[in-house]
Amino acid sequence: MTLLAVDDLVVRYGAIEALRGVSLHVDEGEIVGLIGANGAGKSTTMNSILGVVRPVRGTITYRGEPLLGKPPEAIIRKGIAPTMEGRRIFPSLTVEENLRLGAAIRSDRQQIQADIDRWCAFFPILGQRLQQPAGNLSGGQQQMLAVARALMSNPKLLLMDEPSLGLAPLLVAEVFRLITQLRDLGVTILLVEQNVRMTLEIADRAYLLNTGRVEFSGTPAEILQHADIEQAYLGGGKSSRPASAPMGAPLT
Repeated sequence: MTLLAVDDLVVRYGAIEALRGVSLHVDEGEIVGLIGANGAGKSTTMNSILGVVRPVRGTITYRGEPLLGKPPEAIIRKGIAPTMEGRRIFPSLTVEENLRLGAAIRSDRQQIQADIDRWCAFFPILGQRLQQPAGNLSGGQQQMLAVARALMSNPKLLLMDEPSLGLAPLLVAEVFRLITQLRDLGVTILLVEQNVRMTLEIADRAYLLNTGRVEFSGTPAEILQHADIEQAYLGGGKSSRPASAPMGAPLT
């Protein structure tokens, strides 16, 4: 079943066309990667889905229902939750208070507490530091808190924007392991990432964005075999390399 469908999306910032006809879909139970260099349009795509950016053309549907024109809160209530680049936790609030903010759209108090217990069991460090200010957590722990806070809204679709950004390599590996565990728990994930290698290791499918367009889409094996990732990361158009030529190790 298709949860999210984006079709022919165009976004402009003044005279700059940030997205130029982007189309993608996310099926239930998948991890779908959205990869590309800085400025490729990844975060603009994410913000359009969340209602933060208003496209000038195209459609976005969630479970067949149009999302364009709806405010972010209404979109979150439908079962979509973001973890944004930079984590954006509230450092002066406790870990528990941050988690409860993630459940702000809910009214089932007993189940909210049960979910706090559930995610603290899933992320034991959060349970150990439940009453500490979130600003005291390390970068990796703050990323865990950002994910747990998003999960407190009981989403069907989790939008993750650069979850590995700024983390040490060992923590990056832990974050990607976590993402696969969430899929195993039934959470569908659209993953925006610059770490191409690790994204393609865990994704079911991926879209390679280059200067506001989908350059290539397919399974990780198809992308590694056919897409020119190096050229996309240099910000150019399609290279002269034949589409069937194998490529080297992807950039990270």
